[in-house]
Amino acid sequence: MNAGSINMKKILVVDDDPYILMSLEFLMKKSGNEVMIARNGTEALDIIANNKPDLVLLDIMMPDVDGYSICKHIKQTKELKDIIVVFLSAKTHEADIEKGYKLGAAKYINKPFSTRELMKDVKELLGQ
Repeated sequence: MNAGSINMKKILVVDDDPYILMSLEFLMKKSGNEVMIARNGTEALDIIANNKPDLVLLDIMMPDVDGYSICKHIKQTKELKDIIVVFLSAKTHEADIEKGYKLGAAKYINKPFSTRELMKDVKELLGQ
């Protein structure tokens, strides 16, 4: 067993773009984390309820439940509010970013994003 597995964290990646899901799943696993993926907000809420992640990488614009609603749910639920939420979004207006932070996001990262920067942020947020 390698030393990294002791510090393994559960990360949920939520995005309706299959390419982003695949690349983020690969990246997060490569850095020694357990990764769960959700293709929409409904799947994400289901996974969060049944398999509490340490961190959620969350898209905002999705066809069913948007990322803002998911973040609000996490932060208003006593058992979930310590989950770290990181928004990954193409919504780059100041008002959108502000809304993300007001809802309790630890970080708001604009798409397209640097995977190197994202990994640095995730490791920092998880204390790895």
